[in-house]
Amino acid sequence: SQAEWEKLLTSCSAFLFYGMERFMSHVLLNRLVAMNIPKCHLMILLDLVRSQQSYQRITNSDMHKSCLHIALERPTETAMLLSLTGVGCVVATQWYTSLQENAERLEILFQNLLSTGRTTGQTVRILQK
Repeated sequence: SQAEWEKLLTSCSAFLFYGMERFMSHVLLNRLVAMNIPKCHLMILLDLVRSQQSYQRITNSDMHKSCLHIALERPTETAMLLSLTGVGCVVATQWYTSLQENAERLEILFQNLLSTGRTTGQTVRILQK
């Protein structure tokens, strides 16, 4: 529910979203922009995974949204909105991907951030290669 999303986002220092389609399609836009999330230093969005079912769900959902609203759910706009709410760093995918590719990204992120102790910037650079 929206209340659960808000509770999670406002009480964490780091947040990982690993899910289907766009992160912003799971959160109410008007509620997110009104939030204040300065405690969240890092948000990792491993979204933009598409399946037949998720594509159908998002298509049905998008029919009830304006073009502007849908545009605000794109990766760059999502990062900007999260930054404006107080999130310190946003790591996000830019293009649609497969579950397997996202799982590999998650493994690289955890290995470099947690096991090796690299910074967020160093880790993102590794992901870009």
